[in-house]
Amino acid sequence: KDREYQRANGSYEYKWTDGRGHRHSLYAKSLDELREKENEVIRDVIDGVKFSRKNITVNDMYDIWVKLKRGLKGNTFQNYKFCYETYVREDFGNRKICCLKKTDVRTFYNTLYDERHISVSTIDSVHTVLHQVFEMAVEDDYIRKNPTDTALTELKKAHYHEVKKRKALTVEEQALFENFIGKTNSKYFRWYPIFTVMLFTGMRVGEICGLRWQDIDLEEGTISINHTLVYYNRGDDDKCGFAINEPKTEAGKRTIPMLPKVKEAFQIEKKYQEEVGIKCTAKVDGYTDFIFVNRFGNVQHQGTLNKALRRIIRDCNYDVIEKNKDENDDVVILPPFSCHSLRHSFATRMCEANVNIKAMQSILGHKDIETTMDIYTDATRVIKDKGINDLEEYFKHIA
Repeated sequence: KDREYQRANGSYEYKWTDGRGHRHSLYAKSLDELREKENEVIRDVIDGVKFSRKNITVNDMYDIWVKLKRGLKGNTFQNYKFCYETYVREDFGNRKICCLKKTDVRTFYNTLYDERHISVSTIDSVHTVLHQVFEMAVEDDYIRKNPTDTALTELKKAHYHEVKKRKALTVEEQALFENFIGKTNSKYFRWYPIFTVMLFTGMRVGEICGLRWQDIDLEEGTISINHTLVYYNRGDDDKCGFAINEPKTEAGKRTIPMLPKVKEAFQIEKKYQEEVGIKCTAKVDGYTDFIFVNRFGNVQHQGTLNKALRRIIRDCNYDVIEKNKDENDDVVILPPFSCHSLRHSFATRMCEANVNIKAMQSILGHKDIETTMDIYTDATRVIKDKGINDLEEYFKHIA
């Protein structure tokens, strides 16, 4: 056919010139293979796919994405860049975009999961970046389809991945936790105020760590939530630090009522800091006078709080086991839980108290009612199960 040639070594070549006058060639070992490639070229021409940049790599497109991307919180953007630089750039990032198929993406995700033992949540972050990078390549006519479409969903199905739902503390577990840290002679009483505020406001840990004295009104009994404290890699010489972010959504900006226990917790914290001479020395993005600070006056770190919880859980359970070592019946001990579990526990207590769903959504700062409904559904199921168990025990005793 026109523009087809047989070369001296027996292989075949197809030559053509694009709309800009640039010459191109295709090579194949057989004529049938060459004509398949010719058909691919014709489809690319019809779809407007660019030939002049067929050598562009994933890294090339990612670098453009970094320069153009807007609208992300600083910590979110830095996390995405960290995931890409760590898991994509050195290998997969050097691949040519035009040559990548869905099977290549699937293989890459499986390699991260099976061989490098990367968690699905981290692969999810990698996928978020790659999907946007390839989507930009589609929009700029470098490729016809996005090869990352459905790739993450397929990975999760293939590995039977299910997101583990955070469990709330039961009423008995919560009472045990409160009593253990609430004893004034306990070595953990120092943590009582901040964990009590978590447990009885449902605030996110970043919202509580970023709370300032001017954000609360002890007389009116209200808490104004208008920002959150985050800790992340700022991108400056790999230095990590704190920053103030606005809530992710408008629903995150809210004023919530202060229960008596919460008011008492703030007063305990204020009195303690005055007695030992602790003053806030931290200044983050112009914000200062934070309520919950460490002994050096610096803001609290979420990792520090979760470590404290692990020690509290350990020592509380040792205490319970020691006191009940002669008991035959099962005793209540604390399960492993994190700061976020306290928020989930507060939401569950509201469900048990039949608080209006819309009021729950407002207090928790959920953008979507579906998020609140998920918690409500889980809580009501537990309540029903407990009701059936109580009924079963009742019938046993009257039988």
